Amino acid sequence: MATSSSRVLGYLESRKNLAGSACGLLGLGLTFAGVAGAYWPVVIAGLYGAGALIAPPERPKAPGFPEPAQQLDALRGDFGRLQGYLAEVDLPPAAAGRLTELDALLAALLEPGWVADALATDPEAVHALSRAIRQDIPESVDTYTRTRWWTRLNPGSEPPERHLERQLGLLHTEAEAMASALREQEARRQQTHTRYLEDRGHGA
Repeated sequence: MATSSSRVLGYLESRKNLAGSACGLLGLGLTFAGVAGAYWPVVIAGLYGAGALIAPPERPKAPGFPEPAQQLDALRGDFGRLQGYLAEVDLPPAAAGRLTELDALLAALLEPGWVADALATDPEAVHALSRAIRQDIPESVDTYTRTRWWTRLNPGSEPPERHLERQLGLLHTEAEAMASALREQEARRQQTHTRYLEDRGHGA
């Protein structure tokens, strides 16, 4: 019942009804002016229908998704939870060292300020950072801990820490590339400002 009422209310507020009503009022004016004659109900109904037909269709409101800056705020919380999880995992020294380097780099990229502001202008970088924190790093560490248990039952197979070290190294390289891209973006911005000042000086 509530759905039917909302549909009726929605139509009353729609462009089609508003346009039809405006044309219907025009028909009513013609009736009072004596133009419509005995056919005034047909004229009013016809003008209402014509107005409803020519009115532009209703456009559904686009869904509002979080902006990259808002995504970074949520990502900082997830990064904090990831750090808490990693603090409880016993990792071999080499992998722990790589993870410490990666953690420091990600923390620097997420630090509120101009670096994060620059990062927020690149949705692809925000997505890559989100994937690393929410998927890649937890999956790498969790897979290592599970594989290590099976390796103890079946000694002689390839040590799982080698895969973990390689995975963390690849993720660190990816994060470094992200940081380099942001640095180059700022360098281009600086160069653009220099050219602007030079051109302004030549035009003076």
